[in-house]
Amino acid sequence: MGTVIKVDNISKLYRLGEIGTGTFSQDLERFYKTKILRREDPFSIIGETNDRSSKGVSEIVYSLRDISFEISKGDAIGIIGNNGAGKSTLLKILSRVTSPSTGTIKINGRIASLLEVGTGFHPELTGRENVFLNGAILGMKKNEILKKFDEIIDFSGVERYIDTPVKRYSSGMYVRLAFAVAAYLESEILIVDEVLAVGDAEFQKKCLGKMDEVSSKEGKTILFVSHNIQAVNNLCKTSILLNNGRINKIGKTKDVLYSYLNGDKKEHLNNKYIFNEVRETYDYYINTFIINPEKTLLIFLTSESIVINIQLAQVRLNSSVIFCLKVLRDSGEKVFSIYEKIAERFNFDSEGKIDFKMVLPDNLLPAGNYYIDIDTHIPGQSVMHHVESISSFSVVDNMSKYSIYPNSNNGVVLPNYTIIA
Repeated sequence: MGTVIKVDNISKLYRLGEIGTGTFSQDLERFYKTKILRREDPFSIIGETNDRSSKGVSEIVYSLRDISFEISKGDAIGIIGNNGAGKSTLLKILSRVTSPSTGTIKINGRIASLLEVGTGFHPELTGRENVFLNGAILGMKKNEILKKFDEIIDFSGVERYIDTPVKRYSSGMYVRLAFAVAAYLESEILIVDEVLAVGDAEFQKKCLGKMDEVSSKEGKTILFVSHNIQAVNNLCKTSILLNNGRINKIGKTKDVLYSYLNGDKKEHLNNKYIFNEVRETYDYYINTFIINPEKTLLIFLTSESIVINIQLAQVRLNSSVIFCLKVLRDSGEKVFSIYEKIAERFNFDSEGKIDFKMVLPDNLLPAGNYYIDIDTHIPGQSVMHHVESISSFSVVDNMSKYSIYPNSNNGVVLPNYTIIA
């Protein structure tokens, strides 16, 4: 479909505490070697990775380092990573708000950016005037903007205040109008930063739907930064994971999200556990344990139930044996435990085995990473068959009522409550 963005080995350097190299002679040296001789910036050699957890020894740090990728027309690309990973810096470079210290960028098309609350709007101008100003910046004629104007106002929902200076808008109103302008005016590339989190949950859904529409139907290229990983998962087929200014991974969004949530814990990529040895010391043992076999990556929405398929094997009958399943956070905090007297509940087949399912209901667990411990034991005695961390999984919030504050701690469980007037 053609490449619209090509990023070739870009880096961005910042000097801590001061602007410039520090002395006039160093400024001249940098200018002579980079602009005249076309060599590498001599002061970039001593730059350090932008790791905020360590003090470091150099005054020069890399916000981005050796970034390269290509984006085709109509692609929706997610950019994820922890705070300080370099996501916003990358978008500012692509939007030409700032320039890279090294490397080159080739962009084929007009860019509409939504980076920060206030970006692109003049505070003294009214909403109407800012719409026309942004259209003019994109090279649109007045009659072209007029054709889109009613759609912009309708989508933003700020018609009553359209002739009021935007400096009097709330942050939510500002973002509503700014997104509508970026989405509807004639641009080939739409760049959206985490600024959408300022809007309410309903408007976030509306924006995600519009971005999906302009990408799939109108062929616009989308670059989307968000800490709402379910929003990234819904919108983007491909994502880029940044870590300390470097690209950690590029690929299918689900694979990249898994790396972001769980690191590179390869042992958790498989959702199946099989125990093939018959241990005569066990009255009962867990023979197989499978979570949602249709999933290749154990990432669940808050609105999804989790189905666990279990096969127990019986060596000798003992009606006192209890099967226990524990769900814990990755911090080690126990969320809940389930206990069942399996010999009283189930009829085992002729081979001494029984297959059953346990279903954890939807809207139970808040976003986070979890693991499961299981065992069989007799009350008051030692545990028989115990498997620690038999599987792990992640839960992401898919715009539930709890996602209004996506970075807050919503507790151990999501209560299924009702409010009655």
